[in-house]
Amino acid sequence: MSQICRWGFVSAANIARKNWLAVKNSGNGQVVAVASRQPEKALAFINECQSTQPFSESPAAVAGYEDLLSRSDIDAVYIPLPTALRKEWVIRAAEKGKHVLCEKPCSSNAADLREMIDACETNGVQFMDGLMFEHTARYREMRSVLDANESIGSIRRITSQFSFNGGQDFEDSDIRLNSDLEPFGALGDLGWYSIRHALWAMSYEMPAHVKATFLQTRHRSDSPNPIPMEMSGELLFANGVSASFYNSFVTGLQQWACVSGTKGQLSLSDFVLPYHGEQSRYQFSTPASQNLGCEFKLFENREDRVVQEVSDSGVDAPETELFRRFASIVNCGQLDPAWPIASLKTQAIMDAVMRSGQENGQIVAVDSIDM
Repeated sequence: MSQICRWGFVSAANIARKNWLAVKNSGNGQVVAVASRQPEKALAFINECQSTQPFSESPAAVAGYEDLLSRSDIDAVYIPLPTALRKEWVIRAAEKGKHVLCEKPCSSNAADLREMIDACETNGVQFMDGLMFEHTARYREMRSVLDANESIGSIRRITSQFSFNGGQDFEDSDIRLNSDLEPFGALGDLGWYSIRHALWAMSYEMPAHVKATFLQTRHRSDSPNPIPMEMSGELLFANGVSASFYNSFVTGLQQWACVSGTKGQLSLSDFVLPYHGEQSRYQFSTPASQNLGCEFKLFENREDRVVQEVSDSGVDAPETELFRRFASIVNCGQLDPAWPIASLKTQAIMDAVMRSGQENGQIVAVDSIDM
C-alpha cells in the first residue's frame, strides 16, 4: 500500500482551504482531486490554493461528487458538505472503498450516523470526524495529568464556552441558520466541541441525562424552522459528575474549558483552536487559604504548562495532526474503531440536548450506544 494517502475533497467549501494546507504539511498525504457540482468552482479553489501552497502535481478539478468517488487514484475523502447531505455521500464513499474524514456534526441524528459508520465498517474503511483538538500534544499531556489523579483528583465538574458573534450578515445569509441544511445551529457548529471535550475528560463515559435551554432561536428567511443561536446545556453522569457548556452565535469569541476535581482544576483558554504562536498552554491550580488571626489569605497555587507545538498552519498544528493521523491509519491498513465510536457518542448526546432544548429544558435520557 502506498505510504502517501491520496485525498479527494468532496466540495470546495471554505474550511477545505485550511485542510488543503494540513494535508500538505502532514508529510503522508496529497490532495489528488477536488469535486464541486460546478467544475469551475473546483478549478478556482485549486488555482487559489496552488498559488500559495502548491502540491508538486496540481490536483484535478472534478465535476460532481460521484465522479470523484469513482476515481481509482483516491484512497480517502474529506467531506465538508452541509450536515444534512453528509449521510448520502459518506455511504457512497464507503461503498466505493474510500476512507472517510467527515466534518462535524456528522449527521442529522445518531440513527443516520450509525448507518454511515456501519457502511464504513462493512466496506473496511476508516471513519473519523473532523474535530482536531484530541490529536494534539497538549491534549495527550493533559490526559496524563487527569489520569494521574494527583493534581486534579477525582473529576466532579466540567465547564466550557465556545461562542462567536457572527453579526447581521451571518444571520441573514450563513448556511448555519438554515434548518434544512444545518438543523442544530450553534449546538451543532459549536456544541460538538463542548460535548466532545466533556466526553474526553470523562474518558468517554456517557452521561445518563441532559438538560438544555435555548436562550435565542432564529433562522434565515428560507429556513423552515428556527435553530438555536444561543444555548446552554448540562450533562449529568450516573456517578454524580456534571458538565455544563454554553454555545452562541451572538456572544463574542470565547473558547475556554475547565475540569474541576476534588483537589484542583485544569483549565485552558483556547480548547478548540490554540491561540496563534509556537506554543500551546494549559494551567492547573490548587487554591488554598491561610487564616492567621484577622488575616485571611487565598493563594492561587497555579502552575502554567507550555507545550511546544505550532497553533496553526504548521507541521504539528491541530489540523495537520488530524490529517496525519488519519493518513497513517489508511497507509498502515489497520483501522481504529475508537474514532467512529467517539463520533457516535457525541452525536447521541447532541441529539438528546436538542430534544431537551426543544422541550423547554426537560431532562432527557441519553440513548445508550452499543457498537
